[in-house]
Amino acid sequence: MAETGFKKWIITITVITASLLELIDTTIVNVSLPQIQGNLGATLTDAAWVVTGYSVANVIILPMSGWLGSFFGRKNYFLTSIIIFTIASFLCGNAHSLTELIGFRILQGIAGGGLISTAQAILLETWPPEQVGTATALFGLGAIVGPTIGPTIGGYITDHAAWRWIFYVNIPVGCLAATFTYLFVKKTPSDGKGNPIDWWGIALLAISVGSLQTILEKGEDEDWFSTTYIVVLTVTAVIGLLLFIWRESSIEFPIVNFKIMRHRSFSAGMVTSFVLGLGLYGSTFVFPVFCQSLLGFSAQQTGEVLFPGGGIYGNVDAFCWYNA
Repeated sequence: MAETGFKKWIITITVITASLLELIDTTIVNVSLPQIQGNLGATLTDAAWVVTGYSVANVIILPMSGWLGSFFGRKNYFLTSIIIFTIASFLCGNAHSLTELIGFRILQGIAGGGLISTAQAILLETWPPEQVGTATALFGLGAIVGPTIGPTIGGYITDHAAWRWIFYVNIPVGCLAATFTYLFVKKTPSDGKGNPIDWWGIALLAISVGSLQTILEKGEDEDWFSTTYIVVLTVTAVIGLLLFIWRESSIEFPIVNFKIMRHRSFSAGMVTSFVLGLGLYGSTFVFPVFCQSLLGFSAQQTGEVLFPGGGIYGNVDAFCWYNA
């Protein structure tokens, strides 16, 4: 049953805030990479795994988030994700080596991957059907503005404090989001309990996505297919992906239900989101490195250059969500 009045709005603000935590952390690190390199003694290629590890963990968990929400209960899964994300943020800020930082960023990405889709499901349950357009427009605005203002926030914090504070600032926000989720979001049943867990699907998804991301990250440095391990990872990614699709299409309780791809609107949305993400997230990684390494901009100046894009993307995306 949909909520009304104050409770509807407090839940809306809570789930959007939790989603913004995850989305901002996708790009907030980008402008701080030169400082992380210098502080931890790493190359740009190695430091890039701070961003890549987070993204890979997100990509692996995101398709499974619907099943995880059903298995553990949507509120329980959402609340647990916020708590783990907040703890991982503290650990990232307290990391003393690049290996530690990458490991904690992967943990942060695993927790963050469950926030976006679960937040949307909670939002749709909270608002009445006739107001779903407004709810999705509000969420879409945050979903696009978050990644684009991340570099601006990260640049300001890096120049005026230290790179570690780009993680520490998540802690009070995460604590508030967890508290409000516990108090106001209604509990849903654990419908998935009792069904067999698709461990093979989880393993194949992790192997294929992890291999593909490693190829894209290291391929250029290793002259692509002239290196043996790149060839091996390519074969692994292709075979793993094909086996994953076959596995999920042939069992009764899959981790990812590919049958929903039969709906043209959903498939079109997937393609559109991929194209948008390719341009948005790709530019927010490359552009800060270009500005600071070649143009000599400070972290704050780089963030300020990227800031206007947040308003443009956000307004367009909110309009599309509202009129969908």
